[in-house]
Amino acid sequence: MEEINNIEVTPCTESDYLKPLRVHYNQNGTKKSWDFMRTHDSVSVLLFNTSSHCFVLVKQFRPAVYMCEWERNKTQPPLSAEKSEEGASEATAPAPESQEGQSASEGESSSQWPPASAGVTYELCAGLVDKPNLSLEEIARQEVLEECGYDVPASKLKRITSYRSGVGVTGAKQTMFYAEVSDDNCVSAGGGEPREGELIEVVKVPLHEAMTFAYDERIPKTMGLIFSFIWFHNNMSPKYKISTNV
Repeated sequence: MEEINNIEVTPCTESDYLKPLRVHYNQNGTKKSWDFMRTHDSVSVLLFNTSSHCFVLVKQFRPAVYMCEWERNKTQPPLSAEKSEEGASEATAPAPESQEGQSASEGESSSQWPPASAGVTYELCAGLVDKPNLSLEEIARQEVLEECGYDVPASKLKRITSYRSGVGVTGAKQTMFYAEVSDDNCVSAGGGEPREGELIEVVKVPLHEAMTFAYDERIPKTMGLIFSFIWFHNNMSPKYKISTNV
């Protein structure tokens, strides 16, 4: 896992991805206002490798998750050495990384910043809908190729459903697809697009461990990932007569 240091939090006044707004309206005769964030819709893809009977996921550092963990932990009293060791033995995430080399001018003592692993999440391959000349399937296809290294024709992407995420803040829509791949479809190691600042690790979860993985609260993951595993269990497992170990 990469090292995270030289952390600085600043106000965000300009962004290509998020635009904070406030809407004023009347609801049943009562004047109200609501702060929200305008952002892009997105696509996600549940990938199942039929050669190895594994789900192909991505694992990456999410700054927003990291900062939420920092906010949560800074208000809690520090654990004793004994308690810390117990927690470390129970966690399934990578061991905390050394925080050496962090700047002391970050506004907080470097010892207060959590390890980089606190901001790492497991997710479906996904991407923003920010290319108006491409269909959702074509955008999903590009994301699968860039992030996971599989060359999947857009016609092989099965639409599962679409839903709203962050309904209290963004209300953005995500469309989820399903695709079966094999080792023959793998044309690169994936890992995202470095020019866009992506640093992604491809992770495989064996089919028989999928539901255990989904419900393990020690493993940070998205709701979309959990839902996709349940969808597969209900719709694909009976068809292929394979167990997801529920």
